[in-house]
Amino acid sequence: MAEKYSPLIPTLLIATVIMNRLISTVGYKLRDDPEAIRLASTDYGHILSENPAAVLYPSSINDISSLIKFANNVSVPFGVAAKGQGHSTRGQAMARNGVVVEMSSLRNHRGQHGSGIQVLSSTNINDVTFHYADVGGEQLWVDVLHATLKHGLSPVSWTDYLYLTVGGTLSNAGISGQTFRFGPQISNVYEMDVVTGEGDFVTCSPNKNAELFYAVLGGLGQFGIISRARIALEPAPKRVRWVRMLYSDFSAFSRDQERLISINGRQQSNALDYLEGTLLIHQGPPDNWRASSFFPQSSHKRIISQVTKNGIIYCLEVAKYYDHHTETTVDKELGILLKGLNYLPGFMFGNDVSYVEFLNRVRTGELNLQSQGLWDVPHPWLNMFIPKSRISDFDLGVFKDIVLKKNITTGPVLIYPMNRSKWDERMSAVVPEEDVFYTVGFLHATGFDEWEAFEEQNKEILEFCVRAGIDVKQYLPNYKTQKGWMSHFGSKWKIIQKRKALFDPKRILSPGQRIFHIKEKI
Repeated sequence: MAEKYSPLIPTLLIATVIMNRLISTVGYKLRDDPEAIRLASTDYGHILSENPAAVLYPSSINDISSLIKFANNVSVPFGVAAKGQGHSTRGQAMARNGVVVEMSSLRNHRGQHGSGIQVLSSTNINDVTFHYADVGGEQLWVDVLHATLKHGLSPVSWTDYLYLTVGGTLSNAGISGQTFRFGPQISNVYEMDVVTGEGDFVTCSPNKNAELFYAVLGGLGQFGIISRARIALEPAPKRVRWVRMLYSDFSAFSRDQERLISINGRQQSNALDYLEGTLLIHQGPPDNWRASSFFPQSSHKRIISQVTKNGIIYCLEVAKYYDHHTETTVDKELGILLKGLNYLPGFMFGNDVSYVEFLNRVRTGELNLQSQGLWDVPHPWLNMFIPKSRISDFDLGVFKDIVLKKNITTGPVLIYPMNRSKWDERMSAVVPEEDVFYTVGFLHATGFDEWEAFEEQNKEILEFCVRAGIDVKQYLPNYKTQKGWMSHFGSKWKIIQKRKALFDPKRILSPGQRIFHIKEKI
């Protein structure tokens, strides 16, 4: 068993120390009032709550650097956690008895010292022009999208939900349906400015301070706080052909997914731009909050009939982008890609939407749930990477057994493959050691008196994987013992330890991840 590690300074004492000795540096920007503490003590998961001693509302990166240097120089160091949108589900952005840095505060001050999003271009030694955006770590991806579109440009790799911070997703990886082709968001970064665990401000890239660069990307906030990221941009499309196909046979579903992602060259015009898969399980409307109104109302009855008949229906979702140059060829290219797929006859559905509407598709559902008071509820999520060689075993043991028997799924269940070649092994993020692996996400939303049943299901799923010998890697990981973290990082564990010693030797940063802040019971 494991017990939670608490910083050694009691809450009241650390608050007094910080408020008295740091006031001259950050002044009113450091708050310990009940409202500030309450907002920093919870996250999107609404499962774990831990109070910090204080919350920093920085007006500049110097405020963050000063705080971290202060934390290093007191007799007993305290934890510092950067909080973007608080979209973690297990307290990963919390700092019990420490200080939470409210990164969103920087968005209110960037205008005084230059924009938080700048779209630029440069020419390399081969006389090739490339475009990029210099973006503050506190900026939202939705704002990056709109800022770059003004220049006819766009990032190529996204998360399904755009109201997340750049620093937050890059600290995890940043995945979605574009990952199979363009890699995760961390594979599309040229350069970063980082505040290390010693409070140093460092610019890093593959050619400059490379160890820090690769450590921070996918590093779960353990090695530095991202203050700026240089994001790769490419010409933006205008519209999207968006198609969904339904399958009753998992083998056909996975085989078709794997075939489609095998065409993945960055510059290939004959490749898809997006691919994801979901499950339809319940005997209710086949639309969920992620894509309400996609299926025509006239088809709901026969879709529900298929779900009732089979228990599970697998939905393959793909998209092909186009603009005025390619609008006359997009249908032909998409038709070639989808030819020969083994979906249920008569169960292909299509939409044509704007590029922005497609990328921001989750927002409509979010606003709908907020209006019903169903957004700020517990989210006992479980996200995993599963090796391709074991995905059929996972389907049989989890989807067709545990999930169907318990019948408590609420919210989307995602399943789609990625190519390992699009991930950089030098980064801290870990994935299965197979050329193709699947992401599986149980994105539950529950009542405050129901989430424990979903936690039990998550535990049962993970225990099944252990018994079956499936080498699962959690995405947005949560482990309660250092043994769990060692297993998670596998061969990278020694590298992670080395990087922690290099960039955060006093273990100041991201205590909420509990990677280096666990005491084992003997």
